[in-house]
Amino acid sequence: MYVLENGHCLPPVLVGVNVFLASVDAVIAFIAFSQLIRIHLRTKQLGWTRQKVFHLMIGSSNVGYFVYLLSTLVATCKGWLCWSNACGFILMACPKILFLAAFLLILSFWVDLRHQTNDEEEDDDDNSSREPLLEKRMTKPHSSSIDDLRRCFPFQAIHVGSRQKFVILVVLLIFVIMMASAMLIWIGMGKNPIDSSVVARVYTDMFAIAVIILGGALATYGVLLFLKMKKVRSDKASTEMWKVAGLAVVSVVCFTTSAVVALASNVPLLYHWHPVNANGVITSVLIILYYFIGSSVPSAFVLWVMREMPTPLVDSRQAQSRVPQLRTVPFIEDRPVATHQAHRWTTVTSSQNKASRASPI
Repeated sequence: MYVLENGHCLPPVLVGVNVFLASVDAVIAFIAFSQLIRIHLRTKQLGWTRQKVFHLMIGSSNVGYFVYLLSTLVATCKGWLCWSNACGFILMACPKILFLAAFLLILSFWVDLRHQTNDEEEDDDDNSSREPLLEKRMTKPHSSSIDDLRRCFPFQAIHVGSRQKFVILVVLLIFVIMMASAMLIWIGMGKNPIDSSVVARVYTDMFAIAVIILGGALATYGVLLFLKMKKVRSDKASTEMWKVAGLAVVSVVCFTTSAVVALASNVPLLYHWHPVNANGVITSVLIILYYFIGSSVPSAFVLWVMREMPTPLVDSRQAQSRVPQLRTVPFIEDRPVATHQAHRWTTVTSSQNKASRASPI
C-alpha cells in the first residue's frame, strides 16, 4: 500500500470524481433528512417508525461519505499523517457500517414477513385488499407474555423485535472490529511488526464478503416475498410486490459490484494511496463502481420506494373539538392501545405500520 507525501494531490480526474460523488451523497442526505422532517411532522405521535429510522440511517451514511470524500482531497494535498492511517480508516469505515446496518434491518423485516405464521395470514385475509402485505401485523404467539414482562421494566418507549436485536448486535460487533482494526493501524505507525496496510486490507476484504452475503440474502428473501405477495389479490399488494423485487435486484447487483471492486483493488483504501501511483481513468471507473453503484444507487432506490408520505395523524382531542362544527365523524379513531404504544418502532406494531404505509420495507 502506498504512503501519502506532503504536497502531492490527487490527479484532476480523481478530484473531479470525488467532488461528483460527494455532491451526489450530499443530495441524497439532504433528501433523506428533508423527508425525515416531513414524516416526523405528520406522525409525531408514533415516535420512531421504520420509515423514520431508514431515512435517518441512509441520511447519516451519506453525510459520512460526503465528509470522507471531501476530506480525502484536503488530507491528500496537506499530507496529514493521521489521515493516511487510523483517522482516514475510521472515516472510511463508519459510513459503510451505517449503510450495511440499514440493509440488514430491511433483511430482518423481510425475514419476519416471510416466516409469518399461517394463523396470522388467516387473520389478515379479510384486510388484504386494503393493506399491502408488507405492512401486515406480525404478532407472535408469545407476544402477550412479552408484553407482561415488558411492564416490569421502565424501558417501554421503544420496542425492538428479536431479529432487529440480532441486527443491532451484529452492527455493534462490526463496529468493535473496526475500532480494534483502527487501533492496530495506529500502533502499526510505530516501529513494530504490525503492518497497518495488511490490517486495513483484511478488514475491507471481510466487509466485502459480508456485503456479498447480504446481497444474496436480500435477493433470496426478495424472491420469496415476491412469490408470497402474488397470492394476495390487491392492487396495493401488486405495487409493493414490484418494489420488493426491484430492491432485491438492485441490492444483489450493486452489492456484488462494490464487493468485487473491493476484493480486486485498493479503492476502499483511497485515503492510503500515493497519488502518483493512482491511474486516473481506471481508478475513476473503479471508484464510481464502488461508491456510486455500490452505495448511492441502493440508497436512492430505498428513498424512492419510501417517497410517499404517511397519512397525517390528528390528535383525538382536536378531532373531538371539531365534531360540533363539522358535524361529521372524526377520521382518526380514538384507540388507547395505539396511543399507549406510540413510541414503539417495529414490524409488530400495527400503528406504526400505518405510518409507514408507503414503504415496502
